[in-house]
Amino acid sequence: MKSNVIALLSGTLFGLGLAISHMINPAKVLAFLDVAGHWDPSLALVMGSALAVMALAWHWKRRDSDIRRDDLNRIDAPLVIGAALFGTGWGLVGYCPGPAISALAILSLKPLIFVAAMIAGMAIFQVFPSRGE
Repeated sequence: MKSNVIALLSGTLFGLGLAISHMINPAKVLAFLDVAGHWDPSLALVMGSALAVMALAWHWKRRDSDIRRDDLNRIDAPLVIGAALFGTGWGLVGYCPGPAISALAILSLKPLIFVAAMIAGMAIFQVFPSRGE
């Protein structure tokens, strides 16, 4: 129960941070990706802040983690393909999963369509057997 409450609070804080920084606005994200046009560097500040927080979390978690380091350093086809799909989708529509889910709160059709497509993609992924099976 305690871990569920912590997860809920963490997710709420994450969503609020995305909303306050306007990262739920795809135009803001697309402006960051437009380095040849009207570039908006504010997303870099949000990413830098997130990396700093995550670096601390990894530092604290590493002490009692059972994650093998070789698993963290492996680059394989599923990782590269997934990263390419993620980057392509992000660049085309300006949403990634976290901001899209947070943007559902504004009751707009675009994030709803994105999240529905994301859920459909996850369902399709479940149809295919993983390499470990």
